[in-house]
Amino acid sequence: MNSIVPVTPPRDSTLRKARALTLGSLAVTVLTSLIMPGIGVLRESRPLWIVLGAVGTIAFAATQAGALYATVTPWLSEMARRRLLIAFGAVCVLTLVLLTPVGGPRWETWAWVGGSIAGSLPMVRLGRVAAIGVTVAVFAAAVATADRPLTAAVIVASVASAVVAMSVVHLWFWDMLLDARKGRVAQARLASTEERLRFARDVHDVLGHDLSVITLKAELAARLATVDAAASAREAAEVQRLAAKALANMREAVHGYRAVDFAEQLTAIADVLHSSGVRCTVTQADTELSQETATVLVAVLREASTNVLRHSQATWCTIEVTRAGTEVRMTVSNDGAHGVGPDRHSGGLAGLADRLAEAGGRLRTGQDDGVFTVEAAVRA
Repeated sequence: MNSIVPVTPPRDSTLRKARALTLGSLAVTVLTSLIMPGIGVLRESRPLWIVLGAVGTIAFAATQAGALYATVTPWLSEMARRRLLIAFGAVCVLTLVLLTPVGGPRWETWAWVGGSIAGSLPMVRLGRVAAIGVTVAVFAAAVATADRPLTAAVIVASVASAVVAMSVVHLWFWDMLLDARKGRVAQARLASTEERLRFARDVHDVLGHDLSVITLKAELAARLATVDAAASAREAAEVQRLAAKALANMREAVHGYRAVDFAEQLTAIADVLHSSGVRCTVTQADTELSQETATVLVAVLREASTNVLRHSQATWCTIEVTRAGTEVRMTVSNDGAHGVGPDRHSGGLAGLADRLAEAGGRLRTGQDDGVFTVEAAVRA
């Protein structure tokens, strides 16, 4: 089992359902482990030990449930998790006193509890050395307190094996789901970081040369100012022209008016989605797009694919590019939205809508039965 790493609580329905299923499986394990100790309490004839046995059984079930709850709640604080485990450990020791005499001489009541304790150790994620030590202690306690030591040892071993068999597989799948979710979040963050780095490189490439030339020209104009006013004026005018050019280049970079290969971007984004476990289908009209159109649509495509990774639990995504007359339309749809995706007032989508409006286009978003759709249309 992997160690617990605090994460945020799941918002998507898939993880909530998986967690509920895992908790249900563990609840069945807890209830099953109570059957034989419960029979021991029913077999007891002494009123005091009936009460003490019932208290011990209920306390054990409650603290075991708390410890297993901590197992499938990785966003639980470390202090809360430690308290639940300490409570479970304390009650396990207490059951030796409360349950060992219960049930009569031929009913090893505590051995059934000891088997449940040993079977729970892989789930509460103690260290290997600690788990082995506790298991040995459980076997020793069962043998030492039972009238039939061999029978008690067999009971502990069989119950522990049954508990592990019923629960560990569910916990393993739960861990895999958490790891997959973390990987998807990391993939989205990586895509966002790569985009920021790309923009930073573009800005450096655009402005680096222009600003270097402006600096040299300004220094030259300053030196000429006292010896050749006309030459200094020409250099100052050149600085003004270069600054205006740099500003225009900067605006082009900010608005993405750089040469882009739309087909290449489609392929790259489809590969990213595939690598994140999202089945991606691309349909593209056999038509050439102008650089202005391609640049605007690529910006929409990047934002839409980022939303697929960050704001949904998508299993499929379709990207369709069509052309009708003088208009090019791109539609990106994905499942797994379930009300947690970005709405039409999302900052990224709102910015894209403004950008398309400036280019004479439009942007529409919608959600229907868990399918989120982004549709962009722009003049070709």
